Amino acid sequence: MIPLDETDKDILNAIQFGFPMDVKPFEKLGERLEIKEEEVLRRIRRLNKAGAIRRIGPIINTKQLGGVSTLAAVSVPEANIDKAAEYINQYPEVSHNYLRPDKYNIWFTVSADDENRLNEILEDIEKETDCPLINLPTVRLFKIGVMFNIR
Repeated sequence: MIPLDETDKDILNAIQFGFPMDVKPFEKLGERLEIKEEEVLRRIRRLNKAGAIRRIGPIINTKQLGGVSTLAAVSVPEANIDKAAEYINQYPEVSHNYLRPDKYNIWFTVSADDENRLNEILEDIEKETDCPLINLPTVRLFKIGVMFNIR
């Protein structure tokens, strides 16, 4: 459990419920929370290192930009999980990577400019990991926003 003071809670809520779209977003957060930008950054780094924040970044609608995406999974022997995950994560097109307790144990999403590039990535991962891969393209899209009010 990560100890959070009131300022940490304010920062966690602020980055979830209205991250500033600005050239200096952490300065803007600081202004909103009445603390210095350096303090915002120091606290975010600490929370990230402790595992309370995994990532701060945009969620891009690949399809609206003309790209394609899919969910995929590979069946990797336990002894090779770290090596396979490292290989999968080398692709900038991979945005999520999860370990699950099942036959197909590494699940990940891939977004690419076009179907050819997407297939190239999946084929390469299957070949290089020497593990069976399943491609699970979106049939129907449901967008949910998961935000946690820390207060």
